[in-house]
Amino acid sequence: MRADSLGAAAREVGVSPATLRRWVAQDLIPQFDGRWSRTAVAAARVVARLRARGHPVDEIRAATQTGLLAFAAVEALLPSRTPTHTLAQAAAETGLAPDLIERAYTSLGFSPGSLDLMTDDDVELLHGLAAVLAAGLPFVAFLQLLRVYGQALAQIADAEVRLFHLYVHEPMIRDAVPGPEMADEMHALARDLLPHAGPLMNGLHWRYLARFMEQDVIGHMEAEPQAERPRLGRLRVAIAFADLAGYTRITEEWGEEEALDAVERFVEAVENTLPDDARVVKTIGDEVMVIGSDPAALVDWAVGFQLLMVERPRPRIGLHAGVALYRDGDYYGREVNIAARVVARAAGGEVLVTRPVVATAGGNLEFEAIGEVRLKGFRDPTELFLARQADD
Repeated sequence: MRADSLGAAAREVGVSPATLRRWVAQDLIPQFDGRWSRTAVAAARVVARLRARGHPVDEIRAATQTGLLAFAAVEALLPSRTPTHTLAQAAAETGLAPDLIERAYTSLGFSPGSLDLMTDDDVELLHGLAAVLAAGLPFVAFLQLLRVYGQALAQIADAEVRLFHLYVHEPMIRDAVPGPEMADEMHALARDLLPHAGPLMNGLHWRYLARFMEQDVIGHMEAEPQAERPRLGRLRVAIAFADLAGYTRITEEWGEEEALDAVERFVEAVENTLPDDARVVKTIGDEVMVIGSDPAALVDWAVGFQLLMVERPRPRIGLHAGVALYRDGDYYGREVNIAARVVARAAGGEVLVTRPVVATAGGNLEFEAIGEVRLKGFRDPTELFLARQADD
């Protein structure tokens, strides 16, 4: 967009030039200094969204003066979202069918409506997707990979915005920093930080890629014979669920923030002590789901972990092993559900395991048979064992 171009600014914001002039006269866009810079346009876009949602001019002006809308200044550092292509034009330029583009974008987490008008960056992204498909990646794997990318990057972007808001924007508001000054400070900080985000994520990606490729190669060497391999899309894994016993009660006793601190310490301890072939797949509240390729190593970790975690609240851990369905970076199916039910039977400080885990364990552990237990949601009983270090 050309600086000082009122018409170009109006087209980018989606309002008339007269509306922009009126907003400037009403002190709704303090970033306007006689020219329509990217910062001023970003602020105008926020005003347009607020007006569309029914917020009155006086309310927007007050929010601008107190700095509540100062975050809009950071938006000026992001790539322009000015539409340049229709879906049909983007499809013709990239060689991808429109329905394939729609499916890819919904897999990434975008709404179908976002494809009505696409930007130059969208078209560049589509060229990349076309190259991946042309390289020969199976379509089912392609869509799953897009879903994983979309979920992971959405979580990263959400965390970036919320942490910036909580630890940069909110303190400035509490310190009563004037709105224009606040916007300038936040813009300057984001301008210094954003260029590092891409190289940082790229470096982490390559490092994790090397780690998991090595694990996969080793796993193939140690895998079962071809005749015993799971069906396509399934993996033989060890599954552990761990949570903090009595967490709800502790939340009431300690308060939410202190209880959350305990959860963060617990999750960090899990991540820092896991064997090389295991990783945290996800956390849900105070519960952690761990997947590994070696049941013996995972149960050995679980027993050792309990010896380390002596402070209240004590963790409880449940383990199972079997064939799970792998989809979109997560694990599903009967065996995963069994592991989730096993941990619910454990008490704080205990490690409960199933027969398939016992069958692979080393001699440094002993297992006390608890008996057959009917787990919630399962018709047949499951044999459970209490795992602990063997007596010397």
